[in-house]
Amino acid sequence: MLHTLAVSVEGAHPEATLLGLGSEGWVYVGLTIFLLLAIFVAKAPQKIVEALDGRIAETRRQLDEAKAIRAEAEALLAEARARAQASAGDAAAIVAQAEADAQAMLAKAEHDAAELIARRSKMAEDKIAAAERGAIADVRAQAARAAAQAAARLIGERHGADADKPLVDRAIAGIARPN
Repeated sequence: MLHTLAVSVEGAHPEATLLGLGSEGWVYVGLTIFLLLAIFVAKAPQKIVEALDGRIAETRRQLDEAKAIRAEAEALLAEARARAQASAGDAAAIVAQAEADAQAMLAKAEHDAAELIARRSKMAEDKIAAAERGAIADVRAQAARAAAQAAARLIGERHGADADKPLVDRAIAGIARPN
């Protein structure tokens, strides 16, 4: 090996060189050789491009998947909103139906109450009329008893056995004759 020493003019530090290149020059040469080998032998740029293309394809696939998920989510949101509106409409219809049913029930209850009041009034009037008839019959019976008692007392006072004999004889004679 051939080594040459270069001596600097100032003589401070001698630098070793090989084929006229110092340590820094050889670092550049090595890096250049490495890059040339990487480019031509290992086909590094092609592999880098393939890796980047793969990464781009994966990113596109993920973006397409995200778009599909978003579209599905939007469809589900629209469906949920439609269901909510339908439910609100159903709730309004149920409330309206309940109000109509309540009005019908109220009208029927009023009608039934009016009929019940009319029936009860008729029953009360019938009971009052029956009570009046019973009272009149009682009054008549008491009047008849009182009249019979008064007649019996008057007859007992005015008629004796002697006064009754001609009446009994006339009654018996009247039975024997045909009318």
